[in-house]
Amino acid sequence: MVSKNQIKLITSLQLKKYRLIHQLFIAEGVKVIQELVNSNFVLEQLFVTESIFETVSPAKKELISESDLKKISCLSTPNNCLALFQIPDKKKLGDNGLIVALDDIRDPGNLGTIIRLCDWFGVEQIICSEETVDVYNPKVVQATMGSISRVTISYLDLEKYIKKTNLPVFGTFIEGKNVYNENLPKEGILILGNEANGISDKLEKLVTNKLAIPRFGNLQLTESLNVATATAIFLSEFKRNF
Repeated sequence: MVSKNQIKLITSLQLKKYRLIHQLFIAEGVKVIQELVNSNFVLEQLFVTESIFETVSPAKKELISESDLKKISCLSTPNNCLALFQIPDKKKLGDNGLIVALDDIRDPGNLGTIIRLCDWFGVEQIICSEETVDVYNPKVVQATMGSISRVTISYLDLEKYIKKTNLPVFGTFIEGKNVYNENLPKEGILILGNEANGISDKLEKLVTNKLAIPRFGNLQLTESLNVATATAIFLSEFKRNF
């Protein structure tokens, strides 16, 4: 049975403020939890409604009822397990390879999908503006489907970071050069902007290479692509020749 104090703690972790205070985050679903258990993330506590995760220590695993799981789950239709993991210490930033920079991405589903895409295309590092949605938001964690365990995500002042880098800086714009015609390098920073407003003016000034995905429709009326969809296309082009 889940205690009142446990319910209070776990439900509080839906808010960034309390995730920072307790240095814990929520993961739900067998696939996500298994990926995290198999990674360097430290498991704090696991709640299950049936006999699963046999390799997890009994001291860290608690069998609960489905009704108790509903009380602590972030999902409208809870799965059969929920886990608490410790938020890891910040890792040292690298300055090599292809790095994805996210400027004020607000939608948890978009961030989670972008993390999965980076995992798929072998991008090991994402740097986020401080306004970007928190990577440990339960909806983000869920959308990563475990890829959060293989991609390093850092939050920082993007303007300061990009001013210091020696890497070429690419930005995604409607009026940029056709990405399909560009000879893209193995290393660089690819900036993707806010869902509604795109890349901020302060970062646009630092972009050395503006890229665009051309529209092929006859009417040319579509305003823009979803940022996660655009990420997939740009990463595919960056990785195509390597």
